[in-house]
Amino acid sequence: MTEIILQILEIVGTIAFAVTGAFVSIRADLDLFGVVFVGCISAVGGGIIRDLILGATPPAIFSNLPILLVAALSALGVFLFAYFYRKKFDVIKDRLEAVNNVFDAFGLAAFTIMGTELGFQYGVANNAVLTLTIGLLTAVGGGMLRDVLTASTPYIFKKHVYALASLGGGVAYYLLRLFITDTLVPSLIAMALIVALRLLATKYRWSLPKIKGKASVSDSETTMEESTAPKSAA
Repeated sequence: MTEIILQILEIVGTIAFAVTGAFVSIRADLDLFGVVFVGCISAVGGGIIRDLILGATPPAIFSNLPILLVAALSALGVFLFAYFYRKKFDVIKDRLEAVNNVFDAFGLAAFTIMGTELGFQYGVANNAVLTLTIGLLTAVGGGMLRDVLTASTPYIFKKHVYALASLGGGVAYYLLRLFITDTLVPSLIAMALIVALRLLATKYRWSLPKIKGKASVSDSETTMEESTAPKSAA
């Protein structure tokens, strides 16, 4: 049962993150190769980071061609839709963004649970910090690589409650899994928690506090402009 659940979570997470990666890549004006490549990185990047931490080298994705193919086809499908239906794509962009957010929420949940469960599979569950970190990085690692490749600040550092939703779901799964051998119930509860937190955070714009620093940035820019401006002759 555990193996089947892990496979289902991997497929769900792969499709979800490949789709979100493709959307971000299209907005960043990448070409066909860029969209497919970044879509794949979004889907498998977190797993690569996880495997490297666990010492599982080479990472499992390099011997799992079907999952890599699922990621590539998912990203390609988004690109083809946007390419052949450009006018329609522009018109329903906001609606697609909402759909993309749902995909992202399910991907975040699926990979959080999968990564946390692998901590149990690799026998490191006695180290809660390591197990939860593996779950978190599996979920957000691909998105961080995606954002770096598209030249933007990683989403998890600036938008809504993202990494915290993953971490909260990971903690819930970890605690339930300590007492429940069957992975189905912990998986369903943790997934529901993460998806709910993500969607609610988006709807109500929940965000962690941050310092915008607009005044200080403006002041520094003004000072720089003054220092570099040519001086008139006396």
